[in-house]
Parts: sequence; C-alpha cells; structure tokens
Amino acid sequence: MEKRKLGQSPITVAPLMFGGNVFGWTLDAAASFQMLDAFTAAGFDFIDTADVYSRFIPGNQGGESEVILGKWMKARGNRDRVILATKAGMDMGEGREGLSKAYLFKAVEDSLRRLQTDYIDLYQAHVDDPKTPLEETLGAFAELIRQGKVRVIGASNYSAERLDAALAVSDRLGLPAYQSLQPLYNLIDRTAYEAELQPLCKAKGLGVIPYFSLASGFLTGKYRSEADFANSSRGGFVKHHLNDRGLRILNALDQVAEGFNATPGMVALAWLMAQPTVTAPIASAASLAQLDELVRATQLKLDRQAMEQLDRASAA
Repeated sequence: MEKRKLGQSPITVAPLMFGGNVFGWTLDAAASFQMLDAFTAAGFDFIDTADVYSRFIPGNQGGESEVILGKWMKARGNRDRVILATKAGMDMGEGREGLSKAYLFKAVEDSLRRLQTDYIDLYQAHVDDPKTPLEETLGAFAELIRQGKVRVIGASNYSAERLDAALAVSDRLGLPAYQSLQPLYNLIDRTAYEAELQPLCKAKGLGVIPYFSLASGFLTGKYRSEADFANSSRGGFVKHHLNDRGLRILNALDQVAEGFNATPGMVALAWLMAQPTVTAPIASAASLAQLDELVRATQLKLDRQAMEQLDRASAA
C-alpha cells in the first residue's frame, strides 16, 4: 500500500483514516475491537479520536473513545504500529476547554492515561481558541514535543485566516508548526474548504485529513427520502442535504459507481482521496461489510470523465 506523507513531518500514513468517534457510541468495546482488528489487518494504521468523544451521547462523560482505543492497543501490543491522532480543546465540562498552556498540559496527560500510551503521534487543536494567544498555544505544543509526549501537531476547524496566522507565529518564533488540518470537506461540503483553506494548505505543505468524508453517511446513498432518517443515529446530521443538489450528487454517484462496479460511498471517498492536498479522509464503519467498502475505496482510481461528472453535479 502506498503511504502518504503527513504534511512536512516524518510521519507517513495509509490513505484512509478510521474515525474513532464511533467507539463508545455506535460501537461498544467488543465491536470496536473487531473493527480495529480488521482495519489494521487490511494494512491501515491511521486512527483518529478526541478527548471529547463521545460526550455528546447522554450518559457519557467524554473520553470513552480514547479508553476503548487504549485498551485495544494494550491488548494487541501494537502501539508502535499505529499512527495515533487525538484532539483537545472542545468543551469537556466543568471549565475544561480551550488551548491555554495550563489546560493543554492537563488535557494531554488525561488523554495519555486513557490511551495507555506515553506519546501521541498527532496531537490536534480540536477547535480554535480566540481567547488564548497563538503564541501561548504553540509554545505549549512545543514543550509537549520536547517532552516526547507529542510527535507532530495539527489543527482542526480553523479558518484560513487563523491557520495562516498560527503558521506565521511558528515561523517567527521558531516553534513547531501545524503539519495538518482537519476540516469539514466532502463531495457535498466543498465551498468553505476549497475557497481559502485548500490554497493555503497547498502553499504551506500541510496534510489534510477531512472529517465527515461521507457527509455522515449521506454520500453512501442510504438517505434518499425523509423515511430513511427513521431510527438513524446520524439522521439529524444529514437532513439538510436532502435537496435538489444533494439528490443530483447522489444520482451522479450512482452513475459513476455503476461504471466502476463500485458503491456510491466508495466513489465519494475515491473522489476525495484524489483531491489536491488531501492526505487521508476520515471515515467510520458500523459493520465489517462497511469497512470492506472503505478499504476497497482506497483501490478505486476514478478517470477524468468520472471526476468531471462529480464536479459538475456537486457545483454549488
């Protein structure tokens, strides 16, 4: 499998990242272990999580995903074969949020404990913190790197203006710079990323690991009417896509998929993996059959005609 370099860092990764937000949410510990075993057995190594996963589920406190992932790595003894990414900064309750030096030092220790490891490969600012100077945040990350607790840093949900400013601070002060960006980007959510973030990431050499790569399942074609949202844990995330443009995109995905003997979800991921700057889309699976589709998507190479057809259908 061809590996891709993460930004300008020494880290190389497989072209697909597993989204760990499902651990402790739609997948219990046993199912998570099964999914992770199959993912790594297929040759993949890049796994994303966050301290806040999955605090958004009633009864959860946050950290559930990291705990499951930590137990799995401990049980399998494979920490050195996993490229582990986690994030900090979102609201964990009781004032635990932001990117201040004091909070990041506490947050990283909490994540390391839950993950049962002494280092994080990619530690990401989950969301921008305008209340904390960029110099303080990047200085804190620099110290964590010096301590060996973090290898590389990345940003998530940053605007182009703030990301550019952060990169300038790193350059000016000689501090470690963000090597990756985790933005919302997929075949249906294109404008915000492509307008300003894509040119910046290309110019600065950042790796891009888009989340919601399948638009919470909409791009798999499973949601085509209001009735399809019934009993879906992700229905609330995708209802706004069910419009003329969304249906036009699904129709194009159907046509391309038929021509390549693939599924709409595979085609949507293949389109994303072919985009400039994209290192590895983040995607999750709820079953081994879904995981097999994700794996096969990495082997799908769309031709120019297919790419242009999808571009036309998804034009804003």
